[in-house]
Amino acid sequence: MNTLFLPLFIGAPQIILIVIVILLLFGGRKIPELMRGLGSGIKEFKDASKEDEKKDEFPKENDTNFKEKK
Repeated sequence: MNTLFLPLFIGAPQIILIVIVILLLFGGRKIPELMRGLGSGIKEFKDASKEDEKKDEFPKENDTNFKEKK
């Protein structure tokens, strides 16, 4: 048996099946609420990662917070 299972190759029938299962599990009223929560979580993650990038940058010479050691 030379078959290799790769879960990364998802076609239209598999996506339709997943959507149907989600509808059955959560119902039509809960899905918008779940998506709002997911969206706000992604937004918070992006904001936090941008803050980390700003903290990692070196201060510029003309920055008012830059203090040169003498």
